[in-house]
Amino acid sequence: MDRFGITKSHRSSWLNKTCIITKWYDELTKKQRDHLCYEKRVQSQLLYGEEVIVDQIEGKWAKIIAVNQPSKKDERGYPGWVPLTQLKLVSQDWREPPIALVTNEQTILYDSNKLPFLELSYGTYLPVLKQQESWIKVRTPEGEGWFQAKNIKVYNSIKDLPQGNGQSIVKSAEQFLKLPYFWGGMSAFGYDCSGFAYTMHKMNGYRIPRDASDQALQGKQVAFNELKIGDLLFFEGDIGKGNINHVGIYYGNGQMIHSSISSTGIEVISLAGSRYESKLCEARRYYQEEST
Repeated sequence: MDRFGITKSHRSSWLNKTCIITKWYDELTKKQRDHLCYEKRVQSQLLYGEEVIVDQIEGKWAKIIAVNQPSKKDERGYPGWVPLTQLKLVSQDWREPPIALVTNEQTILYDSNKLPFLELSYGTYLPVLKQQESWIKVRTPEGEGWFQAKNIKVYNSIKDLPQGNGQSIVKSAEQFLKLPYFWGGMSAFGYDCSGFAYTMHKMNGYRIPRDASDQALQGKQVAFNELKIGDLLFFEGDIGKGNINHVGIYYGNGQMIHSSISSTGIEVISLAGSRYESKLCEARRYYQEEST
C-alpha cells in the first residue's frame, strides 16, 4: 500500500492527464532526441486518460505500472516513472461503458464550453456521458469534455473493438507514412517500432505486448516462406545472437511497413537488399485468420 492508501489492486484509480505532447516534441533539440533514444531515457508513453497503478511516490515523481501495456518486466503491465503532476486520482467507477475512441490521427478534445482544450492521439479513449448527432460528451481527468462525433467511434469497451485481419492492420498503419520516429513513442505524434506495431494491433482489436522482444515470444510463429500481410517481422541487432531490436509489419510482396529510426520515419521498404534482410530472425501472427 502506498502513502496515499491506494492498493496495487486499484487498477483504475490513477490516470494519465494533461501533457502538451506536441509542445514538448517541438522544444526538444536534436541532441536531446538522440539522448532519449541512445541513452533510453524514455521507456514508453501513456495516452491521455490511460489507467496506471501507482506503486511509489518520491517527491515529484511516481513509479507506475501501465496496465494496458503488457510486459515481461512486470506481470501487471509496463513499469516506469512519470511526473506526479501528470497523474490524477479518480474513483474506481471512473471508466464506465461506453467509451469514445479517437480514430483520426489526432483530434481535438473540447472543454465543457466546447472550446478547444487539448489535441489527442489516435487510440485515446474516454468514457461517454452523452451522445448527440454532432457531439459526444465525455468524462476526462479534468472534468467533462466534448468530441466532435465525426472523429470518434463508440464501443462498449476497448475490449469490444472488432477484430480485423492482416489487411486491416496494414491499412491502419498506412495512414502514418512519413510520421517521424520517436523513441518510446506510443502516439500518433511519434511512434517507435514496437509502439507502432502495438497500436496498429490495438486499433484492430488485439492486445499484444509493448516491446518488440516480448512481441516476438507470443502470437503464432510463422515460417518465413508462409508470411501473410499483417504478420510481425523481428530483427536481431547482432546476427546470430537473437537479441531483438526491431519490429516491422509485413506489407506483402517482400516488403514491410515500419517505424524507422532513420530520417524517413514510418516507411514501406523492400527487405531484399536492405540492412534488415540478414537480420530477420522471427515472424509472428497475432491477428485472427479467416476460416476457409
